[in-house]
Amino acid sequence: MTWERPALERRVLSALDAEPPRVPVLLGGCGSGRTSILNRVAALFGARRSRYIDVERVASTPERFLAAVTCAPPSVAGNARAPLPHAGPRTPRAAFDELLAFLGREGTPPPLLLFDEFLEVRTLESFPGLRGGAREFVDALANSPHRFVLASRYVNRARRLLHDFAPRMELVHLPPLTAREVDAVLLEGSAAHDETARTGLGRFVHALAAGRPSYVHAISAAVSSAVAPGRDPVAVLAAQMAAGTPLSQLCRFSYELRLHRARGYGVLKAILGILAETEPLRLTEVARLLGRTPGSTKDYLSWLEDVDLVETREKRYRFSDPVLRLWVRLHGQRTAPGGQERARAVREYAAERLGGNGIAAAAPSPAPAVSLRRPSGDLIEID
Repeated sequence: MTWERPALERRVLSALDAEPPRVPVLLGGCGSGRTSILNRVAALFGARRSRYIDVERVASTPERFLAAVTCAPPSVAGNARAPLPHAGPRTPRAAFDELLAFLGREGTPPPLLLFDEFLEVRTLESFPGLRGGAREFVDALANSPHRFVLASRYVNRARRLLHDFAPRMELVHLPPLTAREVDAVLLEGSAAHDETARTGLGRFVHALAAGRPSYVHAISAAVSSAVAPGRDPVAVLAAQMAAGTPLSQLCRFSYELRLHRARGYGVLKAILGILAETEPLRLTEVARLLGRTPGSTKDYLSWLEDVDLVETREKRYRFSDPVLRLWVRLHGQRTAPGGQERARAVREYAAERLGGNGIAAAAPSPAPAVSLRRPSGDLIEID
């Protein structure tokens, strides 16, 4: 599903139209709507003036990445791709240098290039002579006269990599959906035609999904389904926590992908299991429950922060994603959770999110304020 976020799209277009143009960088977790915004911006420019590139798909070798970036866009008439450039004998380093030259070449500008999950360029750093290739890639974009849009689900890693290129970069953090935007999703899915009923339902769905677009869509689609148990969002969420359901699969994807991108896979799973049961916890509390020293535990927690699985507030660690925490609590056991276990855990989760016993409707969330902050290096961040 393509999410329409007009305010964020205008921010991207404004950065591209600046003189000199800035490089907007969309940052948000799995299912936050980054790809939807990239695709909508690409559609605004058209197939001849823009090129969407999913770096996760094509950053396998420098040669293949070069071909994906420099090939001609689909023709309007036949919708067929032009032949890829002849690879010829070249080293990985030479192919990467050719890519950097293409990105920064003066003269006729290439189409607007939209790089989804641009941090996957780090995959190429395993080739000879390409250690530090991700930094070279960003440097080429930052010093190019042309226009680009970047996106990544790894917020902390992206911020660190882009810090030294602040004058040309504009970080756009994707906020959760507002309660009003959730109402629009429910209306589109015909979950409730009556405005009063839809508003009440929207507050429930907004709170339970923590405003994350992919979670909102999964829950609202299940609520709209004829087989949904009474269209009760709490019961729907309990059903969606079963293995193999759309929402459960979204959580599993985010969980496994981020753990595989971090160090210490097994121990990190243990820490997430601890936080799934009780949060927030101090470093010493996590170390005691884990049975490790505070020093080593601090390293493990920093690796989880690196891939945005946990965050720190007042020296206490907690999950960054409350829905994922619920999923880990249920699926981090020896066997898949049964219906009663899911229902009990979701009722407790709903009570936390909605207050009281989870029956009262949540208060509407105000639209997220858009503020411009200039940290060190004049890097503009939009929250």
